[in-house]
Amino acid sequence: MPTSRPRHVITETDQVARALDAAARRWPDDRDRRARLLLRLVDAGHQALAGADDERRAARLAAISRTRGSLTGSYGAGYLDELRADRPE
Repeated sequence: MPTSRPRHVITETDQVARALDAAARRWPDDRDRRARLLLRLVDAGHQALAGADDERRAARLAAISRTRGSLTGSYGAGYLDELRADRPE
């Protein structure tokens, strides 16, 4: 089928075959369509990565929320001005 999009060739190595066999068990309606299973695996992998990114972001935001304000009062008034005064121009 003509396309202007890049094409990718994947050899069905033992590792790829195992993944496709697992996908066939997960999506039995497509068990005889290896190319379709491969697309499903790519989509599932993408969703897993996106979910992991969301979890990492939520963990970072939770850490920020937990530690917010923990250094309040640690630096007195004019601290930055004093620090900058010692810096050579």
